Amino acid sequence: MKSIVTIVGLIMTLSMQTAAAELLTLERIFASPDLSGSSLRALKMSPDGQRVTFLQGKTENKDQYDLWEYHIAEQQRRLLVDSNSLLVGDEVLSAEEQARRERQRLANVKGIIDYAWSEAGDSLLFPLNGDLYVYHLATQKTKQLTESTAFETDAKFSPHGNYVSFIREQNVFVVDVKTGKEQQLTFDGAGLIKNGMAEFVAQEEMDRDTGYWWSPDEQHIAFLQVDESPVAITKRYEINADDVQVIEQRYPYTGEDNVQIKLATVNLKSQAIQWIDLGKETDIYIARVAWLPDGKLLSYQWQSRDQQTLKLKFADLEGHSKTIITETSDSWINLHHDLRFLKDDHFIWASERSGFKHLYLYDLQGQLIRQLTDGQWVVDAIEGVDEDSHWLYFTGSLDSPLEKHLYRTNYTDGGAPQPITVASGFHEITMDASAQFYIDHWSDRDHPPKISLHRANGHRTAWLNENKVAEGHPYFPYAKNHLPNEFGELQSADGHTLHYRMIKPLGFDANQQYPVFQYAYGGPHVQYVTKSWGRWIEQYMAQQGFIVFVLDNRGSDRRGLQFESVIYKQMGTPELADQLVGTNYLKSLPYVAADKIGFFGWSYGGFMALKALTNAPDDYALAVAVAPVTDFALYDTHYTERYMSTPQLNPAGYRKTAVFDNAKNIKKPLLLIHGMADDNVLFLNSTKLIKVLQDAGILFDTMIYPGGKHGISGQKAQFHVYSTIADYFIKHLK
Repeated sequence: MKSIVTIVGLIMTLSMQTAAAELLTLERIFASPDLSGSSLRALKMSPDGQRVTFLQGKTENKDQYDLWEYHIAEQQRRLLVDSNSLLVGDEVLSAEEQARRERQRLANVKGIIDYAWSEAGDSLLFPLNGDLYVYHLATQKTKQLTESTAFETDAKFSPHGNYVSFIREQNVFVVDVKTGKEQQLTFDGAGLIKNGMAEFVAQEEMDRDTGYWWSPDEQHIAFLQVDESPVAITKRYEINADDVQVIEQRYPYTGEDNVQIKLATVNLKSQAIQWIDLGKETDIYIARVAWLPDGKLLSYQWQSRDQQTLKLKFADLEGHSKTIITETSDSWINLHHDLRFLKDDHFIWASERSGFKHLYLYDLQGQLIRQLTDGQWVVDAIEGVDEDSHWLYFTGSLDSPLEKHLYRTNYTDGGAPQPITVASGFHEITMDASAQFYIDHWSDRDHPPKISLHRANGHRTAWLNENKVAEGHPYFPYAKNHLPNEFGELQSADGHTLHYRMIKPLGFDANQQYPVFQYAYGGPHVQYVTKSWGRWIEQYMAQQGFIVFVLDNRGSDRRGLQFESVIYKQMGTPELADQLVGTNYLKSLPYVAADKIGFFGWSYGGFMALKALTNAPDDYALAVAVAPVTDFALYDTHYTERYMSTPQLNPAGYRKTAVFDNAKNIKKPLLLIHGMADDNVLFLNSTKLIKVLQDAGILFDTMIYPGGKHGISGQKAQFHVYSTIADYFIKHLK
């Protein structure tokens, strides 16, 4: 489950002086696609470290993206591919591609939505309208590689750039870049059998959106074969404004059967397929797959169904496997992307075995050489490795869990991490393949995102988007009325530090009392209390006269497994206890109207809003729950079982987590909002609660969105849903 509240960001420094101090309005917010002034996405370094490429929305249509570059040596920014030159009319997407984009949160993006560099750095590959195109830097021309009525998805360059691979009609294909000759590598993909494709839970919950991988020598492709036949068919109704579609979807409900999965390699020349021995247990997950540098061994991460065991395994080209590392946990093991193979027959691996995610150096036999990072803080991700100088670059929370910085450590000599980034706040990093340059996407609560190019030592070489809020910037008229975040700490019942932030209303007077807009996500792998660019709804509500209060409870991200895993088998209980710590703190403040604290959340936050009103009915004046989970028995296997085990093994936990038993406690206003075509948190979650409330004679309000997915996306729908949320708070609490 992912947080889906759109990050539009509306924060700027208080010291900024403006000629006119305007207040934010919802009409103005949604009239501008991005008031933060940062319209670049998918920034990537070329493998040779010579270029930065990115997608940028058109001036006349910010949702349609073109491909651009910044040439480092020439210090020039220029358009590479105009999507209008290749796309005539509207894109026609397959159902599979529509679902894929929805899961990638790209439902409304048009034009060039993604692209990939060749390893040599001389070409770019991108999909458009179901076909594949290659842009050659030398000729500055675009070549169409495929032209078929079928949709090509998940396209990749081969390591040496001789081929492009893709999925068509559930099979793996390659096409020779020079000749255009296609070769089909698998033939049994059809119906319930999918070759080279990521299954639903892999895309939605495992952060794996591919199902095949090239060997470094271009001789083989490893691929997963998914058999969906064990998964029961669920009828999902997508209710649109003028029709109702019945979608028969194989949805793996928690405790029920998953897909069957197999792993194989296929030889490009002979087309011979070799299946990998995955062991006797078949009810498993294959979380990650990666080739070793010599192309003779394939690594894969084998995860048990209960997610308490993760094995890193190596397989040879004959299909024989051996276990290299085994990780175990009494709760669950979080997946990561931090496996890096080195040229000297070593590899770097991430583990939370200490309670905090850190990095370790191993040899290929699985012998630990040394621990590379340590302490009561977390490594976020490996960002790059300079193998010539033995520098390992990574982001983490060493300075503060509220910030993200880039550090480096020498993986042969050891030593304390050296900080690279300096400015307080959040630094999202993209490095080139040899770790000589990096892109820094930086923001804090007072500055919208700034994008800059740096050498690996931290020296800035260029601004890609300095994004100064000066005259002409879309946020400039509102900057003087920006309201600052105040950060603080509270203590949970078991002694953990809980971080919060607060925005006081415009024209704050300590002698007055104000209503509260308490806002939370509350679930795993999300952190709201950070020194990073904010969400527009917070500034808007503060300007409407509300105190905005946000607290990260136990179970949230970047605090270590001990902080996170307290929710195991009891989702909703520790989280609400911590939110109540924040609520009680608010009630102790003389300028807070203690009887006017409302709770808002979306997705897991919607679940938390319902928990607030059902389990703490005397503490909150209202709740607004958008796309809420009401019963985790209605959610999928991989996410739910990670935190709750199965309904068969934890029936009491599931019953307690569901909101139905305590729905009778609802005494205050409740607004329930849901998209009627949500394929993540199914609309069924809300309809079940609606029936319970109606049977109990409990009055409530609801707003439903025909055709709305989990994010209720689109400018008009977003304007309406946030207008509805804001109006509900204003009507009941002001």
